[in-house]
Amino acid sequence: MRLKTFPGGVHPHDHKHFSASAPIEVMPLPKRVVIPMSQHIGAPSTPVVKVGDEVKTGQKIADAKGFVSIPQHATISGKVSKIDVFPHPAGASSVSIEITGDGLDSWVELSDDPNFMDLSAEEMKNRIGEAGICGMGGAGFPTFVKLSPPADKPIDTVILNGVECEPYLTADDRLMLERTQEVVSGLKILMKILGAKQGIIGIEANKPDDIAAMKKILASESQFRVVPLKLQYPQGAEKQLIYAATRRKVPAGGLPMAVGVVVQNVATAFAMYEAVRYQKPLVERIISVTGSVVQTPKNLQARIGTPFSELVQFCGGTKEDPGKIISGGPMMGFALPSLEAPMAKGSSGLVLLSEAEAVSLEERNCLRCARCVDVCPMNLLPSMIAQAVKAGAMDIALKAGLEDCMKCGSCAYVCPAHIRLVQWIDTGKIRHAETLRGKK
Repeated sequence: MRLKTFPGGVHPHDHKHFSASAPIEVMPLPKRVVIPMSQHIGAPSTPVVKVGDEVKTGQKIADAKGFVSIPQHATISGKVSKIDVFPHPAGASSVSIEITGDGLDSWVELSDDPNFMDLSAEEMKNRIGEAGICGMGGAGFPTFVKLSPPADKPIDTVILNGVECEPYLTADDRLMLERTQEVVSGLKILMKILGAKQGIIGIEANKPDDIAAMKKILASESQFRVVPLKLQYPQGAEKQLIYAATRRKVPAGGLPMAVGVVVQNVATAFAMYEAVRYQKPLVERIISVTGSVVQTPKNLQARIGTPFSELVQFCGGTKEDPGKIISGGPMMGFALPSLEAPMAKGSSGLVLLSEAEAVSLEERNCLRCARCVDVCPMNLLPSMIAQAVKAGAMDIALKAGLEDCMKCGSCAYVCPAHIRLVQWIDTGKIRHAETLRGKK
């Protein structure tokens, strides 16, 4: 059967061999954690604790600030030792709460509700909101908000994103293989909340074991489909995944709800299951620590806020000094100056490259070859947008589709002139956002 895909995109080497066969290991409790107040799209969370407070694992330490925001929770038990600006896994810095652990891992009280599917949609949604769950595939959109579409935008289809098309990363792969039932339960919760009649799980064809496991568990349920997808980056992007799985086209500037679809990452679905069944806050996730420099690449179940340095140390350290440290994957991740930053709710991977792999090539003049146009999954003109931003012609950049670019990096990957197209486009987005703020 011909595998489903979308127009455009690229096919970089996936480098998943480093950690694909590594089963999930539970990371020992970190000595300290740093919980950023900005782990999501929207307003940063507001601390509700102060320095010196004793906290338990799962205790709320920051509240949502407004509708598009989420609460934060202590991920270890101990004492709040600092509330200050710390390095952030997105490469900048953020107000964060530091907790020094007591080594006891004393939890707030959780409760198992085996009849969780009998809860009303509103009760389920409230538990998800209280658990502080946001999209765990990278974007970090508050899940509670995503589950509240307007009444005039009915949802008939929920798609679980099990694509994991970023090179190196294998956290979602192992999660689907080892926690299959829990991920499917998360999908059923999503469908009940949204009133959707169809559930789709999209998985790239380089994960045959995951596809087989999902098909086996859903074999007798006709409202579900497992869709094997062609290896094509960025297959996991929302609009591309929706088109590949359903042939529905999300309009430019529109959201998936415009075509009756909601997309969630498989890790988010797993977190939703734990929140609805056990009322467990999002305090840990699966993360791939991988790359040629890592002594023993692993997939770890680690607490949110664990310093990246401790994750690497648990993997046996490095074979040599890394040439580049990437939070996330190499296509859409963030280069970091050191391993000081903590892992966040959206941290699906930490990739360490060698000096040879991280070589920086000199940017040359555009050759007008149009390769960037051929591979752009959004049908944009990346070179024109970048040149307009360089020249300060923001009106031209906007007309060429600056706001529609999702910064997937396909254009930069194929550019023979090594133009840093994504960085220039991102610069344009920042300038445009500053202009809009100045007009308010």
